[in-house]
Amino acid sequence: MSRPAVVRSTGLPVGRGLLYLIVAGVAWGTAGAAASLVYVASDLGPLALSFWRCAGGLLLLLAAGRCMRTGRTGKGVETAVRGSRAVRVARVLSTGLAFTVFQSAYFAAVEATGLTVATVITLGAGPVFIALGARALLGERLGIGGIGAVVGALAGLGVLTLGGDDASVRTDGVFMALLSAAAYAVMTLLTRWLGRDGGGDDPVVTSAWSFGIGSVCLLPLALAEGILPHTVELTRVVWLLVYVAAVPTALAYALYFAGAAVVRSATVSVIMLLEPVSAAVIAVVLLDERLTAATVAGTLLLLAAVVGLAYGEAREAARVRRAAALV
Repeated sequence: MSRPAVVRSTGLPVGRGLLYLIVAGVAWGTAGAAASLVYVASDLGPLALSFWRCAGGLLLLLAAGRCMRTGRTGKGVETAVRGSRAVRVARVLSTGLAFTVFQSAYFAAVEATGLTVATVITLGAGPVFIALGARALLGERLGIGGIGAVVGALAGLGVLTLGGDDASVRTDGVFMALLSAAAYAVMTLLTRWLGRDGGGDDPVVTSAWSFGIGSVCLLPLALAEGILPHTVELTRVVWLLVYVAAVPTALAYALYFAGAAVVRSATVSVIMLLEPVSAAVIAVVLLDERLTAATVAGTLLLLAAVVGLAYGEAREAARVRRAAALV
């Protein structure tokens, strides 16, 4: 019923949306490794790194948008400017603020309670908040299979990140991680709601505005922390910052906003758990970290959950298309 409207309003098939989300999740997982290399090579802090990530992503998307506008038809322009100015400002600000809180609260949680606990709580609570919000606000049902996949994904995340590590939990860090998860849920549900009802913007436009709002909010914090890196390896640090801005930011978030508009919210949240999977693979392959049984088990559980939900989403989309063809 609502599915045909999604396809007509966005023009993006669900299968391609799933692919976009998978690529975005894997790309997000590379950001942690790149950030670790930046920290080793310079004195840049997490808030300054987050600012450069947003500002660099914004510049790249503005350049991409200019190139895209040269080939855009009149119909595309009409679609892009659809809706009243007040509505557009409200949804842009909502998405941008949710993105900023999501990023900043997560970095604060990492600083307060450590990477492991912050990751478990943020990425673990995110799917739960999204599943509850999607059921209450969007009427999306998970079903028994979907619930099982979410539970399996959370179990895999816990095994992957907590297995073999000594984790210390601090109340302020837990609060910031839950705040980050809530903001991520708001961002995902808002994107899905706008895409389902035909009110979603171009994903490049949505990403650019989110990065712009994030840059403005993070600039004073980055200035206080130290916005410029001091290092003897300046060229290496600059290239790492360019990579962080280009791949796990500009590219990944444009794909995320496009895919999240057409895929059920709970499915989105589980697919994006590919981030810790790709981060774990990179840590073992490129950073010479030890391959443990927990890493293997957690990765397999997460991948099984992602494959199961993606398969179910694709089957549901095919069923809706067949039903629409019979009408």
